[in-house]
Amino acid sequence: MNLKSFIRDVPDFPKPGIIFKDITPLLGDAEALRYAIKLLADRYRPMRIAKVAGIESRGFIFAAALACELGCGMVPIRKAGKLPYKTIRETYELEYGTDTIEIHADAVARGQRVVLLDDVIATGGTLAASTRLLQGLGAEVVEVACIIELTFLHGRDKLGPMPFHSLIAY
Repeated sequence: MNLKSFIRDVPDFPKPGIIFKDITPLLGDAEALRYAIKLLADRYRPMRIAKVAGIESRGFIFAAALACELGCGMVPIRKAGKLPYKTIRETYELEYGTDTIEIHADAVARGQRVVLLDDVIATGGTLAASTRLLQGLGAEVVEVACIIELTFLHGRDKLGPMPFHSLIAY
């Protein structure tokens, strides 16, 4: 199945000159969504993954589905102030300013094997900050993964030597 055929281009979103890669058609097609999760599950099943961490908000969808398929837990990584329990946070640079994400302080145990999953990697800042959060709690981040990689933005470079996998590349 060609997953790219389920990605819609939305011109001038969120601002003029940007072509947004919209995953909602993939989410709306049961067969395509099942196939994407199967590809990821087939890759990670042999790796003895304890948790799948997903980044707010679309990353939650894929991370929860993958965690169910793997029979493991799911860890939400959210924007600051959204999690109800004790958190740790990471602030990172954006093109114009900074942003902060948080994770529950007890979300992973030291040494747990984790896959970090999001819908898209663009400049890589959010995924790099999320990796630092997980590692700060003692998790072994086995791999960072995305459904879509925008290769022309070189976001993978921000992850350093961290293993990375994407299903679709533009």
